[in-house]
Amino acid sequence: MQYRTLGRTGVQVSSLVLGAMNFGKIGNTTQEDVTAIVGAALDAGINLIDTADVYSGGQSEEMVGKAIVGRRDDLVLATKASLPMGDARNNRGGSRRWLVTALDDSLRRLGVDHVDLYQMHRWDPNTSDEETLSALSDLQRAGKIRYFGSSTFPAHRIVQAQWVARENHLSRYTTEQPNYSILQRGIETHVLPVTQEYGMGVLAWSPLASGWLSGAIRAGQEISTNRSGFMRQRFDISVPANRAKLDAVEQLAMVADEAGLTMIQLALGFVTAHPAVTSAIIGPRTLDHLHSQLAAADTVLSADVLDAIDTIVAPGVDLAAHEKNDTPPALLDAAQRRR
Repeated sequence: MQYRTLGRTGVQVSSLVLGAMNFGKIGNTTQEDVTAIVGAALDAGINLIDTADVYSGGQSEEMVGKAIVGRRDDLVLATKASLPMGDARNNRGGSRRWLVTALDDSLRRLGVDHVDLYQMHRWDPNTSDEETLSALSDLQRAGKIRYFGSSTFPAHRIVQAQWVARENHLSRYTTEQPNYSILQRGIETHVLPVTQEYGMGVLAWSPLASGWLSGAIRAGQEISTNRSGFMRQRFDISVPANRAKLDAVEQLAMVADEAGLTMIQLALGFVTAHPAVTSAIIGPRTLDHLHSQLAAADTVLSADVLDAIDTIVAPGVDLAAHEKNDTPPALLDAAQRRR
């Protein structure tokens, strides 16, 4: 396992992060499954676990909490907030009112007195950066969080938040968690240069592109992954973006074969090769998934392999930009475009 410094925090984290989105009803995993996966990951050298309050409605946090009993001091624990938790109109977003409550709820579910990294799951356009950063700074001073970060923020929002923190003498986001894979390279254009400029750690989510780069999806074969069962539109080959992904996968498979690598090693090795990226978040649903992904922990891609990838998906190009969850609200809501 490789270890890197998380931004400018001085904290050493593994180049692979154990993501917990599949823990619970989303991934149809039991507590026994989760405990086994967490134990095997920690034994293999992974020292950062990333979850969120919204994953399976809090179930993921509860399962992680039970799985880390007796090993809390061995790991860097991260969770997230801001996405809706239920139907109540104020149980979401980046307001002080919600973040104080959401963090206490997460700590209770996790069974800990603090988290090492607390992340805003998405930018909240209805709340000022000063409001959110002030609340997070106070929670940090209270000892409930050690650091805080952003997730899937557009580059201009990352810059704005850094400026607001400086102007108001508040603590700043020290990490960003963006969507990044061989098939989704758009952040190379704006987000990664910005995170480098501000010395932020980067924890890349979906490095296997929702399973497209796992080796389980190939031309001429039925797509039957767990994710395809509840996200059918993202795997419908009649959709042009999905056909483009499948074409790229077939070409990437040849690159992997020639290099003596699995598709997973190619995909994870690509993400962790970028100098701005600290770690890639893996999201195993089974022990077999975990072991196949751990095999990429020490993968270092040669310049020839990286160049070959560039000819298949050019730097800065997203093959399915609409799947990244970072579209500006004004492009989704006509009222905001026309006000």
